[in-house]
Amino acid sequence: MPASAEDTASFLDERRAAALEVYEREPVPTWRRSGFWTTSLKKLRLDELEPRRYEPVDSLGELHSVVAEAVGDPSELGGLLVQRGGSTVLAWLDPELAEQGVVLTSLERAVAEHPELVERWYMKRLSEDAGKFAAATAAFWTGGAFVSVPRGVKVDKPLQVVHLIDEPGVAQYAHTLGVVGELAECRIREYDLAPDFEGQALHSGAFELYCGAGSQVKLAHFQDWGAGEVHDISTKKVEIARDALCAWTPIHLGGHLTRQQLDIITAETGSDMRHRGIYFTEGTEHLDLFTTDLKEQHHTNGDTVWKGALTGSSRASYEGLIHIVYGAQESHTYLQTHSMLLSPKAKGDAIPSLIVETDNVSASHGGTVGELDDESIFYMQTRGLSRAQAVRILVEGYFEQVVQALDDPSLEDLVRRTIATKLEAAEDQVVEFIAERG
Repeated sequence: MPASAEDTASFLDERRAAALEVYEREPVPTWRRSGFWTTSLKKLRLDELEPRRYEPVDSLGELHSVVAEAVGDPSELGGLLVQRGGSTVLAWLDPELAEQGVVLTSLERAVAEHPELVERWYMKRLSEDAGKFAAATAAFWTGGAFVSVPRGVKVDKPLQVVHLIDEPGVAQYAHTLGVVGELAECRIREYDLAPDFEGQALHSGAFELYCGAGSQVKLAHFQDWGAGEVHDISTKKVEIARDALCAWTPIHLGGHLTRQQLDIITAETGSDMRHRGIYFTEGTEHLDLFTTDLKEQHHTNGDTVWKGALTGSSRASYEGLIHIVYGAQESHTYLQTHSMLLSPKAKGDAIPSLIVETDNVSASHGGTVGELDDESIFYMQTRGLSRAQAVRILVEGYFEQVVQALDDPSLEDLVRRTIATKLEAAEDQVVEFIAERG
């Protein structure tokens, strides 16, 4: 029998109770990698943060301007959902898409209105046993986002989810569940945004997306938590079914401390993925990313390319793992990770790794940490550009491969504008650093 709303609510209550037990027994974690890289939360005053609730709004104009500036023209969207703190404060969907069965609503509401989908897919790939913050999100999430595109439906305009933290003292426990049916096509964007403020806040997030057989999905995550002390501890997982393709682009352009795990799973024969990522750190920001390309069946494909740049005294570590399990023959994939140092005090890691448990596969990886080539800068100066102009063009060009792959003009413009602003703020130190190294 199909799941009822009451059954699903009971199911969620059991999962929340189990997660609470894990949360209460697990310590605040410290992550260590390769013997020298450490991500510590010892300065996070977790007991002082709370999951605040807010009243609904009728338009973006009633929210902080960072949301409207990032989202752009709402008429270019198929739907929009905004979670402020612990509340879904705005949700709308194009009526024509609603008539076709597309859903964009809070996860809380989906439990009542779409119990069979929620119970089937909720936390299928996530686990409350993955640590204190994974358990916290599973136990405490409120609001949430639920996206569903039925079999065979093609959605041309982006479906947009926004997480907003606009004041200190907030603990935002956020969960997004997405389900794309067989042969469906869509674009999903999720933005994490905050204005500049003084004080601490927490975003403890969970994201899970299930791409049905033969579907075509473009997924983008954009993070800019501003200059406040926002700590982002999140897990994101994407599962791709038979003959489906998911192009997933995470973009990290601001956050006091970020620790994220991003897993993309080609789960059935013929599944394919394109994973492109960008990060730009500044000031004293600390970024710790771990991605997994998991091949679970034979004849799957994929590739991963990440590019990062570091200014100030920031720290950024990216570790990418290709994992091909036993029986996943005829899988083909590769991983590239590149980090560009733009300051003498910045430190970066690029760590590609590979686990292959079967034969007859094609898998390769490579990683670099480097600096701008002074000869390239000199060449551009001979063409009439200043050193600062040359540096800016080279850095922006370095990211352009990933930016163009978004195939999303509004988001491409947002990324370019944000990177340009950050480069301008660090221009003097970058130019001085390059001159000293020349």
